[in-house]
Amino acid sequence: MSNLITPSGYKPLISLQQTELAIARLKDFFQANLSAELRLRRVTAPLFVLQGTGLNDDLNGVERAVSFPIRDMGGARAEVVHSLAKWKRVTLADYGIEPGYGIYTDMNAIRADEELDNIHSLYVDQWDWERVMTPGERNIDFLKAVVRRIYGVLLRTEYLVWESFPEMRPCLPPDITFVHAEELRKQFPHLGPKEREHEIARRHRAVFIIGIGAALGDGRPHDGRAPDYDDWTSPGEHGLPGLNGDILLWHPVLGIPLEVSSMGIRVDKDALLRQLELTGQQGRRELYFHRRLLEGSLPLSIGGGIGQSRLCMFFLRKAHIGEVQASIWPDDMRRACAAAGIPLI
Repeated sequence: MSNLITPSGYKPLISLQQTELAIARLKDFFQANLSAELRLRRVTAPLFVLQGTGLNDDLNGVERAVSFPIRDMGGARAEVVHSLAKWKRVTLADYGIEPGYGIYTDMNAIRADEELDNIHSLYVDQWDWERVMTPGERNIDFLKAVVRRIYGVLLRTEYLVWESFPEMRPCLPPDITFVHAEELRKQFPHLGPKEREHEIARRHRAVFIIGIGAALGDGRPHDGRAPDYDDWTSPGEHGLPGLNGDILLWHPVLGIPLEVSSMGIRVDKDALLRQLELTGQQGRRELYFHRRLLEGSLPLSIGGGIGQSRLCMFFLRKAHIGEVQASIWPDDMRRACAAAGIPLI
């Protein structure tokens, strides 16, 4: 509850019924445009994977996956996915997707360790996407080009919402700003990572922060990243480490940055070995996913996740993610939201 923001005088701009209509229209439009822009084919994805395969996303390495035993498989345990970062790359290989094309899917997850507030929920829904790339595209310029194409889809979606609901006036700038996490640290040396994000997003309204995961000049990373999907150690912007990053949008209702996507160029063999060593997780080399990557049977790729509820929350100017998705919230949070005029589904 200490992190709950209740904007003074808040009132939803559209009704609950209009909200449901807007969610459906927004999601259909965005995924169709993302698919066309990046040449992605929709595929069916799992809700859970077998424990011990290395296919689940470990996020920051401390979050517990929701798991359960499978009676018909001798008690083998399955884990509800955190995301599909590694599963998608295996699927690219198994489906024989060619360079320049990729896949996307609806990903649903449960994150039991999430600290609940306006933008964090136990339930996660996002578009997970992955695209095959060539060795010559493993560079910062290609990463930026893909980010700009995704941002173009965001701009078109914002216009669609405004056209359908005139109350939702556009607020995104015409271009997204790029900044490396180390440059951001030097620009705001007296602030912590989240405070830096707040300042840069407030100033530019749409930002892509490059280099999430590697240690910065002060010896600490901007934020944590698992060692086995994004490449956060290869040289990128101005020779600084990292071929990955986050898209942040300034949320005008809450006055905070909203991370809507985490994405990047994925590790090749060298980057995987380097990052496993840096994080002291060399034992993962024996897992199914890691063996396939080290054997060379997985393609080079770029990919990420784009939060569905967060995009709906942003474009529909909602004060709480619970206004656009059904989840479980503490009783005191529900009472505080009701008192502040925030209707949780």
